[in-house]
Parts: sequence; C-alpha cells; structure tokens
Amino acid sequence: MRSNVSVVLFTADLRVHDHPPLRAALDASPLVVPLFVRDRAVDRAGFAAPNRLAFLADCLHDLDAELRRRGGRLVVRSGDLVEQVCAVAREADAHEVHMAADVSAFAHRREERLRRALEADGRRLHVHETVTTAVTPGTPAPATSDHFAVFTPYFRQWSRQRLRAPLDAPRAVRVPDGVPSGEMPSRPAAAELSAGLPPGGETEGRERLTAWLRSGLGAYAERHDDLAGDATSRLSPHLHFGTLSPVELVHRARGVGGPGAEAFVRQLAWRDFHRQVLAARPSAASADYRTKHDRWRSERTAREDVEAWREGRTGYPIIDAAMRQLLHEGWMHNRGRLLTASFLAKTLYVDWRVGARHFLRHLVDGDLANNQLNWQWMAGTGTDTRPNRVLNPVTQAKRYDPDGTYVRRWVPELSGLDGPAVHEPWKLQGPARAALDYPDPVVELSEGLARFQRARGRD
Repeated sequence: MRSNVSVVLFTADLRVHDHPPLRAALDASPLVVPLFVRDRAVDRAGFAAPNRLAFLADCLHDLDAELRRRGGRLVVRSGDLVEQVCAVAREADAHEVHMAADVSAFAHRREERLRRALEADGRRLHVHETVTTAVTPGTPAPATSDHFAVFTPYFRQWSRQRLRAPLDAPRAVRVPDGVPSGEMPSRPAAAELSAGLPPGGETEGRERLTAWLRSGLGAYAERHDDLAGDATSRLSPHLHFGTLSPVELVHRARGVGGPGAEAFVRQLAWRDFHRQVLAARPSAASADYRTKHDRWRSERTAREDVEAWREGRTGYPIIDAAMRQLLHEGWMHNRGRLLTASFLAKTLYVDWRVGARHFLRHLVDGDLANNQLNWQWMAGTGTDTRPNRVLNPVTQAKRYDPDGTYVRRWVPELSGLDGPAVHEPWKLQGPARAALDYPDPVVELSEGLARFQRARGRD
C-alpha cells in the first residue's frame, strides 16, 4: 500500500548519497518529511560533547542545503525523540517512518519505544540495515555463537559477503506543507572547541574521500602507522556522523584496488566487527567484555597520574604528543590511540573507563562501539587474544616516529632535541636536562610493567 507521506528519520546517517531509508521513503510516498531530532536523552547521557556538537551542526546545515537543492528541506525538532517523531508523523499525516538500524542498547530501546508508539497511532516503523555499517551486525555469525569474538575469522567471513550496490542521491525531494521546523543547531562557542577541529558535512566528507582515493589510498598499507606522515584518511568523523556511507567506501576502495585499498577495507571491517560485538553484548559499553577481575586504580586514587596523562605531561614524549593532538584537533592518530590507551591501562594501571570517557569527551569521531571496544582491546578485557600485551612507548616511538618529527610538532619544549634523542629526554645530563621545561616521567616503565604483571600474575 502506497502512503501519501512518509517520514525519514536521520540519526547517524547525515547524508543524501547512498541512503536506504531516504530512498525507501521516496519510493513509498510522493511526499517525504526529512527529520532530525536533537534527542535530549543523548545530552543527559553525556554524549553531547562540544566538538561533536560543532561537527553535528555543520552536518545538519549541509544536509539541509543538499535537500533544498532537491526541492526539500530538513525539519529539525528538539526533545524526546519518540514524542517528536510521533508529533511530526501526525502533523504530516504520515503513515510510515524510515530510519537506520543502530547497535547500542540505548538505540535498541529507543527504536522499540518508537515502534510501539507509532503502532499505537496506526503507523509503521521501517528500520534499514547497512546504512551505518557495510555488513549487517550478526551477518555473518559463527555456528556456535551469536557473534565473532576474534577479528580474523570474522574478517574472512565479512570479506565473502556480497555488499548491496550504493544508491544515488535522489534528484528531487518533495516535503509537505504545514510541518514546521525548529531552529537549526549552531556551533558551540569557539572557546569550548578544539582549535584545530575539522569542518563537518557531507560535502566536506565527499571532497575529502575523493582526494584520499586519488592521492592517499595507494600508500596506505605502508604509511598508515607513520605518525608524522599523517597518512591516514581522517574519514572517521564522517563515518561516525554518517556523512559518508561505509558501503560506498568499500566499493570505491575496492574499485581502486591494490595493497592500500586492502588495508583500508580491513579497517572498515574492524569498525563493523566492533559493532557486531556491541550489538551482541551491549554491556561491553561499560563493563569488561572478558573480565580479568582487575583491581584498577581509580580516577580518584590515581588523580595526579590521570591529570598528567590528560594534559600531555607524562614525561613520555610520544604519549604527550598524542594527547596534545587530541586536545588541539579533537582527533588522534590511531597508533597514538593505541599507545596512550596502553600507557594508561597497562603502565599506569588505571581503569580503562577513565580513558574511554576522556576520549569521548574530546574525539569528534567519538563512537561508542569503536571507542569502548578499542579501549578494552588495549586494557586486556576485550577481544584481544593477547590480553597481557603492553606497548612500550619508547620502542614504539622509535619505530613509528623514528626522527621525532611528530613529537617535536606537538611538544615544542623538545623542539631543540635532534633525531630520536627526543624520545628519551630524561637521558640528557647536567645543564642540557635542566634547561628543558619538560617533566620527568610519571613512572618508570619497569615499575609500571611490574605492577601490571603482579596484578595479572594469576593469568
């Protein structure tokens, strides 16, 4: 049965290209209400960080502009999402609502509430998969479980899946009269934001993707761990807000081909892997996926160490450089994320949730599945098959920032030190060491390792 009006609810899919809910709504009805609800429950949960609110505002303004180019507009409401969607559906006399599937426990509860409320009004909810993932969570699934707990077998099955074809952006979107919109969100004050925060929006994301495929993808396999080279795609914020489609990214990368494309697609598979884990084990957002019964140091008991870590003054240059990049850009190189997480959880033996909260406070791509499960992977409570893995910051710095360029970029106090010596400033002697305005290490690496090994000695 064809409805006269449909609503398409945008959540973490703020684009018009390759958008299955939008396409389905247009196929179902001659008139469509594109709707975004600023859900206050998200604010109360603490996820409305300034950097992400700024990026979100950019995305919504760009989405509205793209819809207006096609004759439509974006309707924005604020409040309880279920109440606002139902109100808009009544105002427009819409018979159905289309939205993308999500994986968190919060998203599942909200979706079920919305379904029940719409059905009570005689309306239908259609939830579409492969909008924010390339492959549906739970597909593939192992024979003996509801999800894969190890990436390699998951990736083998993931790689065999036949992806749907990307959808073109619609040529026209007709919105019914009489559906008012609230004010479009604006960026928070500049003082609240990371100074180097990138702009958001589908237009920006597609331009960055095109440039990346042309000039960055080919060397990705060899250079993605090069901290100073900044050779990653930096598309993660656009994936988080859905201004780019993971399905389209896989297709376009495979269309280029080569080792760089294979390595990049593997990272997209990691993103899907974490989503299928969280979909199956929602509690992993805040609880150990595989507990080691760690007696972590809390934020209170390790206050000085935690503050030094947050501010980038631990005395380990590679750690401090990465943490300062986070504060300045609202983004951090993936190798930096691994190193700083290992340092907090394994060397300082601080609860991984302390670090995960800090990252979510600043990362513009702060994504619940990726952030929490990557933190657990490094803390040894997640899916890593080597839970006692510890990354030595000095060894790693010499490997991935061999001449110290990355450190000197973000830790100007050490800019006068040449070459790899910048990674061990505590080895300087006499006046040279005294002249440095840089702290001593907060802990000896051997001391931190011994503490961790004692705690994990029963494993």
